[in-house]
Amino acid sequence: MKKFDIPIHYRSSFIAQIKNSRKSGDPRKNDFSPTVLDFGPIRFYLARHFGFCYGVENAIEIAYKTISENPGKRIFLLSEMIHNPGVNNDLLSMGVKFILDTYGKQIVEWDEIKRDDIVIIPAFGTTLEIEKRLNTIGVNPYKYNTTCPFVEKVWNRAADLGKLGNTVVIHGKHYHEETRATFSHSIQNSPSVIVRNLEESKFLSEVMLGIRAEEEFYKFFKGKYSENFNVNKDLNSVGVVNQTTMLASETQEIADVLKETMIKKYGIENLNKHFADTRDTLCYATNDNQEATFGLLELPADLAIVVGGFNSSNTGHIVKLCEQEVETYFIDSADRIISDKEINHFDLEAQKTILTESYLPDKYPVEILLTSGASCPDAIVEAVIRKILSFYENAKDVDVVVNEVLETN
Repeated sequence: MKKFDIPIHYRSSFIAQIKNSRKSGDPRKNDFSPTVLDFGPIRFYLARHFGFCYGVENAIEIAYKTISENPGKRIFLLSEMIHNPGVNNDLLSMGVKFILDTYGKQIVEWDEIKRDDIVIIPAFGTTLEIEKRLNTIGVNPYKYNTTCPFVEKVWNRAADLGKLGNTVVIHGKHYHEETRATFSHSIQNSPSVIVRNLEESKFLSEVMLGIRAEEEFYKFFKGKYSENFNVNKDLNSVGVVNQTTMLASETQEIADVLKETMIKKYGIENLNKHFADTRDTLCYATNDNQEATFGLLELPADLAIVVGGFNSSNTGHIVKLCEQEVETYFIDSADRIISDKEINHFDLEAQKTILTESYLPDKYPVEILLTSGASCPDAIVEAVIRKILSFYENAKDVDVVVNEVLETN
């Protein structure tokens, strides 16, 4: 795996050592059990996989290199580099400006962009329409392109499905930068429709089986299907791809629903003509982080802390997994931990931060599951550990505990 040159303040003083030790002892990733950091009065269970992925580190390296090599030039990011507030704020502080917000709303008007400006494409990729607009301005959209290779893999899979005559069903959030980009590429080769979850895929199934009228499809999926989509023709053969940060289990469930629908409609003997059985298009990091979360949840614990940007899709899915099993606190930095009594965390359902008191139980030891999303720097996870440790006078020294872990791995 390529090593990237990213700012040292995103690195942790000890987490990389633990990750490398686990990797050398289990190179094939067969063991998803967490690493135990036992400080005496408090015990952290650190997920087997978490933090920056290949695509994120690649994007950060390109962005910082672009800034350092172009002093005096105006530099724009098409939208957020990644869904992490710390990284995005760092770039803003260096003079970089965002053209769009994360939902595609214009921040800097297109006529303000000049041919001599630099525009960086974020890790999510972008639409062909925006690429064309940049070309019209005279800005090369490919020169500073940080699109994750796993996102491009999805685009290629969608293109293959379309060329074989399939309609592409995209499992994703229609407002997400990556899904908007995938949809833009997919419709070049095939009719396409975006489904958010299993519920929406079941609705689509009922349309395909004639249980629901075609008018219901156009109303329910408004803004989520390609131009001139024909319900009577374009749902006869489908294949599924996904936004790379979605839950793998949900993508599989959606594919299974559509597969069973085609069996009901055309018979199992004709399935291959109507359903393209694609392999999952999640990136390796999303899959590893989700599997590591399941490994975490096999252990009893008092609470879980998940660290990442509040608009990070992959982090949100990890939070939802944890919430099903244990009291979970979603934070984006150690600053959210106000004291040993109070924590200011994000409620996914309410979409707002809330203050919770007495989040640390009065017991010995306190046991905490700890993980983060793929766009979260390890340094933030370390800061969370150190912040909580500061509440316990008799906690063992960090270096001592880390050395114990490295010796036993």
